[in-house]
Amino acid sequence: MHLVPQPLSHLLARLRHEVEQRGPIFDLPRHRFYPGSAVDLSVLLHGRRASSPIGPAAGPHTQLAQNLVLSWLGGARVMELKTVQVNDTLTIPRPCIDVENVGYNVEWSQELRLEESLTEYAKGWLLVHALRKLNPQQLRSDELDTLFDISVGYSLDGIRSPQVASWLDMMRDASPLLDKLRAELPTSLKSCLPDEIPSEISGCVTLSTFHGCPPDEIERIVEHLFARHQMDVVVKLNPTLLGFAEVEDLLCQRLGYGDLRLVKQSFDSDLRFDEALAMIARLQRSATRAGCRLGVKFSNTLVVKNHKRFFPQSEELMYLSGQPLHVLASSLAARFAEATDGQVPISFSGGIDQKNCADVVACGLLPVTVCTDLLRPGGYGRMAKYLESMPARFAEANVHSLADLVAAQGGMVHALRSYAAKVVSDPRYAAAKNSSSPRRVSSTLALFDCLSCDKCIAVCPNDANFAISTPAIEGVALRDLIIDDSGQLAQVDGGTFSLRENIQIANFADACNECGNCDIFCPEWGGPYKLKPRFFSSAISYQAGQKLDGFVVTPGRMVGRIDGIEHTITLDDDETHFDDGTISVRIGRDGQPTDARVLTHASVGHRLKLWNYHAMRTLYDGLWKTSNYVSASTLPQGDC
Repeated sequence: MHLVPQPLSHLLARLRHEVEQRGPIFDLPRHRFYPGSAVDLSVLLHGRRASSPIGPAAGPHTQLAQNLVLSWLGGARVMELKTVQVNDTLTIPRPCIDVENVGYNVEWSQELRLEESLTEYAKGWLLVHALRKLNPQQLRSDELDTLFDISVGYSLDGIRSPQVASWLDMMRDASPLLDKLRAELPTSLKSCLPDEIPSEISGCVTLSTFHGCPPDEIERIVEHLFARHQMDVVVKLNPTLLGFAEVEDLLCQRLGYGDLRLVKQSFDSDLRFDEALAMIARLQRSATRAGCRLGVKFSNTLVVKNHKRFFPQSEELMYLSGQPLHVLASSLAARFAEATDGQVPISFSGGIDQKNCADVVACGLLPVTVCTDLLRPGGYGRMAKYLESMPARFAEANVHSLADLVAAQGGMVHALRSYAAKVVSDPRYAAAKNSSSPRRVSSTLALFDCLSCDKCIAVCPNDANFAISTPAIEGVALRDLIIDDSGQLAQVDGGTFSLRENIQIANFADACNECGNCDIFCPEWGGPYKLKPRFFSSAISYQAGQKLDGFVVTPGRMVGRIDGIEHTITLDDDETHFDDGTISVRIGRDGQPTDARVLTHASVGHRLKLWNYHAMRTLYDGLWKTSNYVSASTLPQGDC
C-alpha cells in the first residue's frame, strides 16, 4: 500500500478530542507520555533551543504528521525528518523492516512525493505547536521547545535540482504553506493553534552520505548548502570509516555476529577516515566564512548481505541497526572526537535505548536520535524512560545542566573514550544476547478475535493498527441466501456468527505501508496488517487498493471487499440494506433478513453470506465508539 496523508483538520480534531478526553492520544496510552524532568535537559543546537536532547531518527517515525505527534508525546524535542531526495517515486520492497532481535531494513528514503513530504512536515510543525498550546502532559513552559531537522541525500545534482532547492527554500520560510493549511481549517479548530507560529520549519540539514553518495561530492554538497541555502549542516557519516578489517573484527569476532556478511565494495567506495578528517577541517573553515555551523553525526546504518528469509529474496542487501550498530557508532565517534580534540559537535544515532541513552547524552553527543528501539513493543512510549536517570546523575555530579555534566566527566573526548571501551565488552550488545525471536503461539490470526495483546498497535511507527470496541456475541444462527436451480432465492444454513473478545484489532490502510513490523511481534501467525479488518479513508484510496480486502465507511454507509467480493451496507432508521451487487436483502433490528431480491442476472448457486453482514455491521458500530482515523471526520470540533 502507498501511504495516504490525512487532512490536517482530521488530525487536529482528533488531537483536540483526545486531549479533552484525557485518554490515549493517537493510540499512545497516557501512562506512556513523557512526564517531564526535574532537571533542565535543554540543549542549544545550531543556536536553537530544544527542551530535551532526544528524538526520532530520520526513518519510519518521522514521515507522517501523526508520527511527529507521537514522538513529541514520548519526549522527543529534536525531530530528524525522514530523508528526502530528488527521486521521489521509489518502489520499496514489502515487507521492509525486521527487528526480530537486532535490526534490519530495506527501506531507505521517503515514500511520499516531495510535495507530500513538505506538507506532512508543515502539518507536523502545526500539530507540535498545537501540542505546546494544549499541553496534554501539563509540562513546564521550558519543556516544550522543539526543533525539526531536515535530512537530505544523496547527490549534488539531486540537491541542486529545482525540486529539492525549492523544497529546502520552503522549509526555511514556509509561510505560504502554513497560512494555506491554517486557512483550510474550520474556524473552531483554528483556535487550537497559537496565534504566532514560526515560519521557519528548519534551518539545519543533516546530510546523509549513503546509498551511493560519492565521497568527492560530500564536501561540495555541504558548501552548496552553506552558500545557496544558508543552512547549518550536520554530515552523517558511515561505519565504513572504521575500515573493513576493524568492522569485521568488531562484529564477527568480538561481538560474535558470525552470520553477518559485510559488503567489501561499500567500504572501497566510501570515504576514508583520514579523508573525512581533512574534509571536516576544510568545511569548518567554509562554515565560518559562510556564517553557518557544522557538525557531524555517527552513524548511518551498515550495508550487509541479506541472509534473512523475512525480506523478499530479490533484495541482495539490507541495512543493519540496533545493538551491534551501537558498538560501531560509539567506537567511530570516540575515534573522531579524539582526532579532532572534541572541537566538532557530534550527534549520535545507532542502537539507542533506555539503558544507554543517558550514557551517550552524558558524553556530550547531542542530539541523540533513535529508530530501532521505537519499533519494539511499547513503541513511542519507550522514549519516556530514556532520560529517567538524569536527575540522579545531576545530583551526584552536583551540576545543573548537560554541559556541566559532560565537563564533570572529563569532557567529551575522555567520556566517550571510556564509554566506547565499555560497550565493546558489554555482553548485551553481543550476538549471544541478541539471537532470540519474539515468542509465538500455535494459533493463526483471523479477521476477528486474537490474543488482543495490542503489541501490533504500539510497534507500528505510523499508528496504522488500532483497536475498536465490540460486544462479545454468542453464536448467532445464520441463514444465507442462495439462488437455487430454478433461479429463485432460497435460504440455507449459513453457520453461526460469534465474537469472543470485546476488543478487535483493525488496520488503517492509508497509514500502513506493509513494513511487516507488526508481524514480527504478533504472537500469532499471519500478520495483523494482512489479516485484520482494513479501513480506507476515502473511496479514492479504497479503489486504489482494489486488490486488497477492506472497507470504506461514512456515516450510514459501509462498502467493503470480503474475499474479493464487494458488499454494501446502508443504514436506515429501522433496517439495514445489505447486498453484494447480485443479491440484496433488508435486515431488521432483530437481525433477521426480509425482502430479499436479485439485483442482476446471477448464476445458480450464487450465495449471499450473512456472516459478512454481521462482520460489517459489527465493525461499523464499533468504529464510532472510539476516536480513530475513520471516526476523526465526525468528531466534535469545538473551540480548544
